[in-house]
Amino acid sequence: MPGGEPSARSAWRDRLHDVIFEAETPVGWVFDVLLLVSIVASVVAVMLDSVESVAERHGPLLYAVEWGFTVLFTIEYVLRLVAVTRPLRYATSFFGVVDLLAILPTYLSLVVAGTQTFVVVRAFRLLRVFRIFKLIRFMGEGRTLVQAMRGSLRKILIFLGVVLIVVLVAGSLMYLIEGRENGFTSIPTSMYWAIVTMTTVGYGDIAPQTVLGRFLAASLMIMGYGIIAVPTGIVSVELAQAVVHPNTRSCPSCLLEGHHPDAVHCRRCGAHLDGVEESEAKEES
Repeated sequence: MPGGEPSARSAWRDRLHDVIFEAETPVGWVFDVLLLVSIVASVVAVMLDSVESVAERHGPLLYAVEWGFTVLFTIEYVLRLVAVTRPLRYATSFFGVVDLLAILPTYLSLVVAGTQTFVVVRAFRLLRVFRIFKLIRFMGEGRTLVQAMRGSLRKILIFLGVVLIVVLVAGSLMYLIEGRENGFTSIPTSMYWAIVTMTTVGYGDIAPQTVLGRFLAASLMIMGYGIIAVPTGIVSVELAQAVVHPNTRSCPSCLLEGHHPDAVHCRRCGAHLDGVEESEAKEES
């Protein structure tokens, strides 16, 4: 029946979305746990393959295991694109990019040898553990941190600009004071020394020999202790002002998370939200 096909397909996609994206449903929880186990196993396989003695004995097996996981993750990635209303938006989201990068290195290894090592980027997919095991408090803190970093971005960029100017001036002065004979062979080299000194790392590969140079170095070191505290204070202020939305519900259209448990529509795009909370509300009514 032509009129029933869109409805059937929509129901199928909604069901697929609940399984893949929602951790509140039993089936979705099992799917995500199996996914996490697979991710850990694939990363361990890549790590073992980098050990020469293990690779000599079990190289073919590890190669087959890696390709097996890659095929599974490829199928999963395609299903995620099918399950959402706007596949391009998911593909360009953080987890969408990570999911793609998790499978590309293995395919690229067919052209460029050794690129399969980069599949360790799959470890970023383990961030879903917060959703799966309902560690809402940690998810809220993660959102708070991201929000604070975004709010601090412009202030930190201005701060870094000032620091770079100080590094440029200090490096130029040290190049003039110490000169090539003491290892400060160029202004970029002197700027490298200024960065190492200001951050109190102190590799010791280049060191001033003159009294004036040592005085400048000491001044940079003291300045470095004060500079380190500045970005910390900026982010701390933003953290105190950040708003937490502790919920894992995901919009099937725009993938926005953090919806209220009683929400029926997405607060960003207005799409209808499907989830356990809504079904329970219907049952109660």
